[in-house]
Amino acid sequence: MKNISIWLSAIRLRTLPLSISGIIVAGCLAEYNGVFSWQIFLLAIAATISYQILSNLANDYGDAEKGTDNDDRIGPERAIQSGGITPGEMFYAIRLNILICIVLTIGLIYSAFGSKHLLLALLFFVIAAFAVRSAIKYTMGNKAYGYRGLGDVYVFLFFGIVSVIGCYVLFAKQLDHVTILPAIALGLLSAGVLNLNNMRDIENDFKSNKITTAVKLGKEKAKKYHNFLIIGAMVASLVFGILYYVSPFNLIFFIAYIPLVLHLKRVNAITNLKDFDPELKKLALSTVLLAVLLGVGHLF
Repeated sequence: MKNISIWLSAIRLRTLPLSISGIIVAGCLAEYNGVFSWQIFLLAIAATISYQILSNLANDYGDAEKGTDNDDRIGPERAIQSGGITPGEMFYAIRLNILICIVLTIGLIYSAFGSKHLLLALLFFVIAAFAVRSAIKYTMGNKAYGYRGLGDVYVFLFFGIVSVIGCYVLFAKQLDHVTILPAIALGLLSAGVLNLNNMRDIENDFKSNKITTAVKLGKEKAKKYHNFLIIGAMVASLVFGILYYVSPFNLIFFIAYIPLVLHLKRVNAITNLKDFDPELKKLALSTVLLAVLLGVGHLF
């Protein structure tokens, strides 16, 4: 039982709902346009979760390998750092998870495109290969992009653009302008989650030569950047609500603005880095809430 709890900790269950936010929005937009499929939706969720777990395991391995996970780190203790999982066990789990990602991706792409859309299928195989590589290379290897201030860009792309627009294409077999603003909103909020994590770890990351965007900007400018991400997401979703307005229920996602505004107020007042940690869960859940309400609201 103890071993199971350690692996569940390594998987970081609290990150998984955020990873499927874009899938939820894409599914709702697909349902509105009459192209939804439960099979594609469930396979997309399963594949996305497998990518997120792969990223979490690789992140644990990479940060432990580089010495970033140490006694000075503020966040929850990592699996390898705690000694509960050895680097060898983690590396084996990463390889096993890659296999799971491949199997689920093949099933998803075949379910979506069959043999009728070969070019789209090929494109999504390339995207999937890039996603697997990106999940691994965030902290692993000599050229880990998470150590060069590029994590925010990748998060925006995968949690926003690929998650919403890409998933919608799986349903509809074509692009649709209705997906653009939700993709931007979720991408910005997801980048905000990463930035919040990096603001919490800014001092230890600097000492460990992990050059995140927060480290590059410094504490005060990182807060301003965070405000830009969250407010930018709210503006993008607001414009979406106005442009595609049909009924008052479409605007139910305004409810999610309440915790987002409160979150910004708290973040701007924080002086102790440890106080950023509780805000991570709040922002992630607020993002999921916005995704669900924005998607469901568009159906009525």
